[in-house]
Amino acid sequence: MRLTAIHSATVPIASPIRNAYIDFSKMNVSVVAVVTDVIRDGAPVVGYGFNSNGRYAQQGLITERFLPRLREADPASLLNDAGDNLDPHRIWATMFANEKPGGHGERSVAIGTVDMAVWDAVAKIEGKPLYRLLADRYNDGHVDERVFVYAAGGYYYPGKDLTALQDEMRKYLDLGYTVVKMKIGGAPLDEDRARVEAVLQVVGRGDRLAVDANGRFDLDTAIAYAKALEPYGLFWYEEAGDPLDYALQAELAQHYQLAMATGENLFSMQDARNLIRHGGLRSDRDWLQFDCALSYGLVEYLRTLRMLKEHGWSARRCIPHGGHQMSLNIAAGLGLGGNESYPDVFQPFGGFADLTPVVDGYVTLPDVPGIGIEAKPRLHAVMRGIHA
Repeated sequence: MRLTAIHSATVPIASPIRNAYIDFSKMNVSVVAVVTDVIRDGAPVVGYGFNSNGRYAQQGLITERFLPRLREADPASLLNDAGDNLDPHRIWATMFANEKPGGHGERSVAIGTVDMAVWDAVAKIEGKPLYRLLADRYNDGHVDERVFVYAAGGYYYPGKDLTALQDEMRKYLDLGYTVVKMKIGGAPLDEDRARVEAVLQVVGRGDRLAVDANGRFDLDTAIAYAKALEPYGLFWYEEAGDPLDYALQAELAQHYQLAMATGENLFSMQDARNLIRHGGLRSDRDWLQFDCALSYGLVEYLRTLRMLKEHGWSARRCIPHGGHQMSLNIAAGLGLGGNESYPDVFQPFGGFADLTPVVDGYVTLPDVPGIGIEAKPRLHAVMRGIHA
C-alpha cells in the first residue's frame, strides 16, 4: 500500500466571542486529508485531521515543510513492518527530520494536524474505531465504554448579560452535561464574581462549575481570584497565569487548595515534563489538559503519558482541551479522565458524533472505523470537500 495524495486547506471558524486573552473573530483551522490506495467499500481510504481551536491555521508549515518530506520519502519507509498499513511513528519521524530540538511553537500544531489524519487512516484500514485500535495496542484491550465530558462555554459576548449566561448554562444541563465551564479574567474581579454566582444559581453546586482564566493573570491577580473562588468549591480553577510560568503556578498552589487545571498551551512532552517538575501541581487533585491536536499529535501524546506515569501521575488526571473527536477516542482507548466539549461554538469541528447524546455527563463513542468524522455529517462535508 502507499499514500497516493495529501491535501490541505484553511477553514474559518470565526465567532464573535472572546475569552480573557483573545477574541475569535478571525480564527481559522488547518484541515488535512491523507489519501491511500487501500480500498474499503469501493473507495480509497482517506484519513482526516484538523487542529484545535485557539491556534490559527498552519498552512505554510504544513504545505512548505512537512508534507514535502512525506512526499519525498520512500513510500515503504512510511509503512509498518508488515507493509499493510501506515506507521504513525515512522511518519512522525519523517516529518520531524531536520528539525532542531526545543522551540516547539506552531510546528507542533502543523504536525499534530497531519498526525490526526494518519491515525484516522490507520484505524480505517484496520476496520476499527480508533479508540479500539488504541486500546488493543497500548491499553491491554481495555476501552472505557463511557467517557466523562463537560460543556465549555461562558464566553464574553457583546450584550451578554447574566440572564443570557444563565440561559446558556441551563441549556448545557438540559443537553445532559453535569459539569460546565465559564470564562473569567475578561472583566474585573467583582464582575466575574457576580457571573460565577449567577451560574452557580443554575448548576446548583460548586463542583459542577469550572472556571478558566486563559493565562491572563499575574501572580497577585491569580491569588486574589483564588481567595475569591475557593469558598465556592469549584470543579477546577484553570490556567490562571501564563502557561510557561511554572513558578507562578507553583506559588498559586500554596494559596488554592482545591483543584487546578492547566496544560492546553504546552505543546511537547518536554514542556509537559517541565510543568510536572516545576509547576507545583498535585497528582491527587489537579488536572492536565494537553491537547494532541496542538502538541505534535498522538505519537507525542503517548510519550507524554509515559512521562506522566514515570512521575507518578495517572492518565485519569488528563482531560484534554479541544472538544474534538480525536481526544475523545484517546480518552476512551487510553483511559483518560474525560474530555472537553463545545456544544455551541467552533462548529463543525467541536462536538462529537451527531447521534451520540450526553447522558448524565457521559458519552459513548460510535462503532465506526477511524476517528468517527463520518458520523458528524457537517464536519465530514468540510473534510471531504478538500479532496473531492
